[in-house]
Amino acid sequence: MLDIADELNRWVEQGRDFAVATVVAVGGSAPRQPGAALAVDSAGTAIGSVSGGCVEGAVYELCRQALEDGETVLERFGYSDEDAFAVGLTCGGIIDILVTPVRADGPARPVVASALAAAARGEAAAVARIVEGPAQLRGRALLVRPDGSYDGGFGAHPELDRTVAAEAGAFLDAGRTGTMEIGEQGSRCGAPLTVLVESSVPAPRMIVFGAIDFASALVRVGKFLGYRVTVCDARPVFATRTRFPEADEIVVEWPHTYLERTETDGRTVLCVLTHDAKFDVPLLRLALRLPVAYVGAMGSRRTHLERNERLREVGVTELELARLRSPIGLDLGARTPEETALSIGAEIVADRRGGSGVSLTGAHTPIHHDTASRRPVRIGSVA
Repeated sequence: MLDIADELNRWVEQGRDFAVATVVAVGGSAPRQPGAALAVDSAGTAIGSVSGGCVEGAVYELCRQALEDGETVLERFGYSDEDAFAVGLTCGGIIDILVTPVRADGPARPVVASALAAAARGEAAAVARIVEGPAQLRGRALLVRPDGSYDGGFGAHPELDRTVAAEAGAFLDAGRTGTMEIGEQGSRCGAPLTVLVESSVPAPRMIVFGAIDFASALVRVGKFLGYRVTVCDARPVFATRTRFPEADEIVVEWPHTYLERTETDGRTVLCVLTHDAKFDVPLLRLALRLPVAYVGAMGSRRTHLERNERLREVGVTELELARLRSPIGLDLGARTPEETALSIGAEIVADRRGGSGVSLTGAHTPIHHDTASRRPVRIGSVA
């Protein structure tokens, strides 16, 4: 739901009633991950997607029905090999979808409105909803903020709200969306529960060091991949808004000095395109010791070997050097700045998702590697 927060927040501001269908869990080769959503308003307008087209029509009708009767429903869609035109996923996967009405008079409306507003502003927030459990708890929601405070609840027992808020906070810290299971004792409502937690966190950062022509193409790829992109270079003649109109931020400063003072986290990617020792060595010495997601450096294989020797001379360890992706990017045979940027973006995605980078044709590897969000967290289960 939070993946279409901008549009849904406008619907809330306009006073529209709507129903939202959210992917709860997937199995096999399903096209969308948990948290993907499709919403339908009372006029029949639809936004978003839950399957890339496979079951959109059926989900649309479920949303229309939920708007009429006010009922929250959980529906499973899977592959049908008996009828090519049956409702099902042609990719062979299985997808569970939670359909929730968000009407002006509904119990979830204030909480969902607050969550959508926060996500639309780019603020971190998590919203929890009951997927499976007693009917009286479904259709409600709980909003959790980074400081641990929360609004809303499920109307059962305060301890249940506190438990869900604490666990949803852990999901939020990791920027994760998925389900958790609460056993009968932990739920305080006489039945086990399955809870969907959707997290919305600010866009991850991509910092591109070196305002060269390749950087301009990489900025565009980074924006396409959903990063907040900063370009940093010590040379003001090159680090200009004219050269990088799509960058979120342009910094004229020595790269290592900027990296020392700026905020990074476990989702940040650092792309060093300067291939100049006076910039690269102090920058990479710092970068390889930061808990960031990716550090890549441009240069020929000869440049790579010479740079590694310089880094060893300033105290960089072999373990730290092993983190460096250099020469940067996957082997696509790239030559132009755009092709090179594509190879770098592909390596970042492969590194993030656990992909091998090999062609899928003839390979016996899974298409989707990121399975962390599919595994439920179990809390308070009865042994």
